Amino acid sequence: MFSFETILCHDSEHQYERAVVPPIFQNSLFSFADWDAIDKAFESRHKSYIYSRGKNPTVDFAEKKLSEITHSDRTILFTSGMAAISAAILYCVKPNSHIIAVKNVYGPTSNFMTNYLREKLNIETTYISGENLDDYRDNVRKNTSLIYLESPSSIVFSLQDLESVALIAKENNIKTICDNTWATPLFQHPLDLGIDIEVHSVSKYLGGHSDLVAGAIMGNNKDMGELFVKEYEWLGGKISPFEAWLLIRSLRTLPIRMQRHQENAMKIALFLEEHSKIELVRYPGLPSFPQYHLGKKQMSGYSGLLSFRLKTNDIAKIKTFYNALKMFHKGVSWGGFESLVYAPAISYMKELSPDQFSNMGISFGDIRISVGLENAKDLMNDLNEALKMI
Repeated sequence: MFSFETILCHDSEHQYERAVVPPIFQNSLFSFADWDAIDKAFESRHKSYIYSRGKNPTVDFAEKKLSEITHSDRTILFTSGMAAISAAILYCVKPNSHIIAVKNVYGPTSNFMTNYLREKLNIETTYISGENLDDYRDNVRKNTSLIYLESPSSIVFSLQDLESVALIAKENNIKTICDNTWATPLFQHPLDLGIDIEVHSVSKYLGGHSDLVAGAIMGNNKDMGELFVKEYEWLGGKISPFEAWLLIRSLRTLPIRMQRHQENAMKIALFLEEHSKIELVRYPGLPSFPQYHLGKKQMSGYSGLLSFRLKTNDIAKIKTFYNALKMFHKGVSWGGFESLVYAPAISYMKELSPDQFSNMGISFGDIRISVGLENAKDLMNDLNEALKMI
C-alpha cells in the first residue's frame, strides 16, 4: 500500500495517452455503438458513463482518489457540502423517523434537520453534547434511524468517541454519518472506526484554494450504490467536470498543505493561550483541550481551524478587534490557503434565539480563525496588534 503522498501525486495511472494531468471531460452525454450497448449500460447505471448527471470520467477519477485516502469502497461527489450532507441524511431517514445529532453541528446542517425535515417529513431531531456515551443510549427510540456526528464539531470543536458511538448504533440498527471536514482523511478515518457514511465539504481543505465549491460522501458499495440511484441522480446535485479537475489538482498538495496548516495553527493557539486578553482557546491539538486524549486516540493530526474567546462581551470592542485585523480576510468558510476570521455571533444572532445561542456554549466574544499558509509570525503580530485595541 502506497503512502497518501504517493497516491495523490500519481494522477495519470498510464491512462489517456499517458498524460501527466488527466483531461477534463466537459461533456453532457456519452454515445453508444448500438441498442445492445446502451441497454447493457442501463443495467448498471451507477457503473456506466451515460449522462454526466450520473457518471463522468473526470469526476470518477477524483472520486477514486478520495476513496483511496478515506479507505472507502466508493465516493460520490456533489455540487456542494450541503448537497452531500442533505443527500446522506435523506438516505438514512424516512417519514416519522428520529435523528440523534450533536448540538454543535454545522449551522445549515442543523437547520436542515430541525426545520426542513420536521416540516416536510415529520422527522424529529434530538440534540446532545455528544461527549457522554450514555446520552446516545438514553435517547435511542424505536424510530431512531440516524446518529449524526461532526468530530471535531463547529465552533467549539468538541469530539465524539467515533468507535464507541458506532458500536452503540450497530447494536440498535441505526445508521451513522460523520462530517470529517475539519480533520480531513489525512488525520482521521471515521469509516475505519465503524462509521457507516463519511461526509466532507470539499470546498474546505480538500479543495484548499478557495476556488471551488463541492461536497463528498464516502461509504460501502451497498449504501453508495443505493444513494447514487436515488439521492444523487434524482436530486441532481452533481459536481461539474471542471470542479472535479480542480479537486484533482488540489489533492496533490493536500499532505504538505495540511502539515503547514497544523504547524501554523499550533503556534497561534499557544500564543493566544498565553495572551492576557484571551479567556480560552479551543483547539484539539492543545494539551489543555478537555478531550485532548480522545483526539490523540482517533486522530493523527490537527487542521488549521480554531476558536478563542475574548475577555469581553462588549459588541463595540469585539467589532473593533475584528475590524483591526489586517492579515486575516473577513469572511465565511475556511480551509483555503488564506487566513480567515469570522465571528459566529454575526450569523447565529440571526438564526438562533438567545437561549439556543447560549446552549451552544458560545458567546458574543467567541472568534473563529482559519489559519492559512502565511508566515505564522506575521499572523501572530496581526492578532497582537488587534488585541491592543480592546
